[in-house]
Formats: sequence, structure tokens, C-alpha cells
Amino acid sequence: MTDELHSREEFTPGDLTPVQARLAYSIIETLLAHARAANDMIALMAQAFDQETLSALTNTPYWLAYLESKRAMERARQEIEEFTEIMIRLSGEPPATQ
Repeated sequence: MTDELHSREEFTPGDLTPVQARLAYSIIETLLAHARAANDMIALMAQAFDQETLSALTNTPYWLAYLESKRAMERARQEIEEFTEIMIRLSGEPPATQ
């Protein structure tokens, strides 16, 4: 991806059409739902392991990559919230009350 896509300072709501923004939002929602399902499955499978097997698993590069990915998803949460706000402004709908 280009540096332009990574610079939030340069992004304005006018950079996306409403159709593009809805598509991007839909893609993000699908990816997040999959990530949640995968995390739930990993947690369930980890419960089935004995302590020795679980310890061996958590000492692998795959586990470290998984943990880094989870941290990246947490960092992305703020960006997703910002994107949601942009989507709301583009749609012209009032923000939902909590």
C-alpha cells in the first residue's frame, strides 16, 4: 500500500464516494467478524490442550505472530472508529446514541 493510505492526516471524507465507503466498511466488518470467530476458536482449542502441549504451542513463532496480530487489531480499533465516524458523516445519518 502507498504511504498516502497510511497517513490519516491526509485523508478527508471527500477521498471516498459513499459507495466506496460502504464497500470498505462492509469489508472491514466481515474481516472483523472472521477475526473474532478465529479468536474464539483458538481459545476453545487451547482449553482442550494439556499444560505441556499448550506451553509448547506458546513458544513457537506462530504464537508470537498471532499475538502481534492481536496487538495490531487493537491498534486498528481507533482507526476503525474514526472510519465509522466518516461513514456516518458521508451517509448523512445522525450518529447513534449509546
